[in-house]
Amino acid sequence: MAQSVSLYQRFYEVVRRIPPGRVATYGQVARVAGYPGYARQVGYALFRLQGQNTDIPWHRVINAQGCISYSPFRLGYDELQKVLLQAEGIPFDAEGRVDLQQFGWDPRQT
Repeated sequence: MAQSVSLYQRFYEVVRRIPPGRVATYGQVARVAGYPGYARQVGYALFRLQGQNTDIPWHRVINAQGCISYSPFRLGYDELQKVLLQAEGIPFDAEGRVDLQQFGWDPRQT
């Protein structure tokens, strides 16, 4: 269990670096944290923040298709995620996608 806590902490450190108005993918967060291939675990780590008062901008992490990953287990937090991203000036197209070329985060710039 201690390993997963430190793993999650690594993910949270990366997510804290994503600036307002930018998004990253689950896979990108995993790679930057030093755990390529752990995109699903990034999702689990961010899911644990649901309903928590946190300084971790979990809403800035989306899937590789540029979409919010909707799930009935998120209990409305997926809709909140969209609202929070739009409030930061990130638009969604008609298919619910974010333009990753325009709004994607470049970790080398932070």
